[in-house]
Order: sequence, then structure tokens, then C-alpha cells
Amino acid sequence: MLVYCDWIADQIKQHFTNDKADNKIVEVSNVVMDLHPIDGYFLSTKKTMLMQDANGVQYKITVEEA
Repeated sequence: MLVYCDWIADQIKQHFTNDKADNKIVEVSNVVMDLHPIDGYFLSTKKTMLMQDANGVQYKITVEEA
């Protein structure tokens, strides 16, 4: 089965990185994959990223199949 977690996470990152006109989101981290902490192998399709707004509040965005 094909899932689109990579593509969805990339679209979210692009939107908030490229759309600086409203200046509400000032920082977007790279997309982080769900990998084994020691051996680095793929655990799931889950992707996460952190964002920070103009007031300094951080948000954790998670994309994963339900």
C-alpha cells in the first residue's frame, strides 16, 4: 500500500517556508523521519517537524498514517 507521509510533510514545510508574507511562522525545522535511535533503520512512515511563530511559541507537527 502506498502512503503519502513524505509528500504531505514536504508540502507543509514548503508552504510555511515559502509563504513568509504573513510572518506568523518565522522558523520551520527540517522534516525528521522515525528512525531507530541507535541503528538508524526505518521504524515507521511518521514524519515530524518543529515550527516557531513570531511570538516564540513552538509547535510540533506530526504526519503519520492513521
